[in-house]
Amino acid sequence: QVQLVESGGGLVQTGGSLKLSCAASGRSFSRNAMGWFRQAPGKDREFVAVIAWWSSSSIYYADSVKGRFTVSRDNAKNTMYLQMNSLKPEDTAVYYCAARRAIGTSSAPNDYDYWGQGTQVTVSS
Repeated sequence: QVQLVESGGGLVQTGGSLKLSCAASGRSFSRNAMGWFRQAPGKDREFVAVIAWWSSSSIYYADSVKGRFTVSRDNAKNTMYLQMNSLKPEDTAVYYCAARRAIGTSSAPNDYDYWGQGTQVTVSS
């Protein structure tokens, strides 16, 4: 059974940092794209970042997080990370990791086949 488990969320003040982790089990995603999404109350789930399995050459971010967030992965550990710096109140949301069966990257939630349960990130002003 495939599982994605996020961790690292919490409460932080504006300008602070958090690092999220997404540990995969049940199958290897070392050759698949993995992404981060978030959903704030009353809003649709939105794309945050995506990283291809060959990582360094294919990473994309939402404009709203570019320059502040960094996605990375450790294929040996089947784990993806999201380093979030300079956090703002508008970053408050439940953050989800997701993985595709396909190799290519995508910013569309419907293109992802596996999802974690989410981890809450709250940024206080």
